[in-house]
Amino acid sequence: MTKDTKVRAAITAIEAYLPEYILTNDELSRMVDTSDEWIMTRVGIRERRILKEPGVGMSYMAIKAVKTLLEKNNLQPSDIDGIICSTVTPDMVFPSTAAIISDACGIKNGLSFDMQVGCAGFIHAFKTAALYIESGFCKRLIVVSGEKMSSIIDYTDRNTCPLFGDGAAAVLLEPCADGNGLQDAILRSDGIGKEYLHMKAGGSIKPATHETVDAREHFVYQDGKNVFKWAVSKMSEVSLEIMDRNGLNPNEIYFLPHQANMRIIEAVGNRMGMRSDRVLVNIDNRANTSSATIPILLWDNKHLFLKGDNLVLSSFGAGFAWGSIYLKWAVDNMK
Repeated sequence: MTKDTKVRAAITAIEAYLPEYILTNDELSRMVDTSDEWIMTRVGIRERRILKEPGVGMSYMAIKAVKTLLEKNNLQPSDIDGIICSTVTPDMVFPSTAAIISDACGIKNGLSFDMQVGCAGFIHAFKTAALYIESGFCKRLIVVSGEKMSSIIDYTDRNTCPLFGDGAAAVLLEPCADGNGLQDAILRSDGIGKEYLHMKAGGSIKPATHETVDAREHFVYQDGKNVFKWAVSKMSEVSLEIMDRNGLNPNEIYFLPHQANMRIIEAVGNRMGMRSDRVLVNIDNRANTSSATIPILLWDNKHLFLKGDNLVLSSFGAGFAWGSIYLKWAVDNMK
């Protein structure tokens, strides 16, 4: 048999940053008409981290994650060929938050740009970065996904405010020629989703005005029933497709789904024929951190993975945009 020497992009390091402040369901129930039982029954979230430091944006968390990643792995900023940042809560409309992160971390010798693909941002950014690695254009890239969701959540809306939290995570991608790394990816979108998950004002169609602020139109709006239906259907579809075309058995993979709703996670896992112990979950104490959910989930569980393990990652978000990626873990005993 010919040895597989194809160059693939592999995760060789990962780091995350979570704010210190913990917003519990009990505290939320004193802010809005909800309860711990109501939230746990419907979405499975017990608590979420909130960035409380004054005057800072998402980059505050991303910079901490990237700097820690560099320090722990004895890397200099000059060793990195760029940063791709996925987020729906950039520090500013422009410049890119990736540029702000790069500057703060001293990464001056490469590309930096943002990707906005809603909750599916990490898997889209990962595949994009992998193309740079596989082509030889870059040797080391950092994909950082982060969200300060608390900045766009209406804490008078009981349907959305329990769902979201803040956090950031960064992964280092490097070329790998031993058969591990990114094996396959399926990325999809359908613009019908713009009706069901969006922010009503703040863009070029409806710029911010006194009226839009008074009408509370600068927060996340979600039609929960339609989002739930699409998320279960489409995440299951692409995950089953990627398993089928790569000959993967449910018992030989770890499944890392977007952490939006425990009922969605369970429904997708059931459709895939997954055992519950192979479906990784941290929604109870991380909540939905949008594009940061999957890399934070990877970071929380990195101690489980051995070199060569099969991981399937799947996410669904605004757009609608969704997808699934299959990778073989490339490093034993990751720091």
